[in-house]
Amino acid sequence: MRYFEIGQRIRRYRKACGLSQEALAGRAGISVTHMSHIETGNTKLSLPVLSKIAEELSVSVDALLTDTSKPDKAALSAEVQEILDSFEVDELPVAIEVLRALRDAMAKRRNES
Repeated sequence: MRYFEIGQRIRRYRKACGLSQEALAGRAGISVTHMSHIETGNTKLSLPVLSKIAEELSVSVDALLTDTSKPDKAALSAEVQEILDSFEVDELPVAIEVLRALRDAMAKRRNES
């Protein structure tokens, strides 16, 4: 089992739900340290804990175990927001310009196919 990948999916869903590690750990009935270790793949998690985390994130256990489903737009948007939040205020206009250029290039490519 790929615990790191499971942990990263849990992290993406948690962020998409706007939850901190502390909040999800509390809801799942585990320590914050254990939650951190789950997300980094440094520990195995039991089925009851996995089930409780899935329930708190309003996703299926399967969605946490496998990556066969279509990407979740909310999770991806949360990841983009996390990246944008890491920029300094004066760097944001450049980041936005790059995103707009990427959007336009991808739209052009879609239209050409």
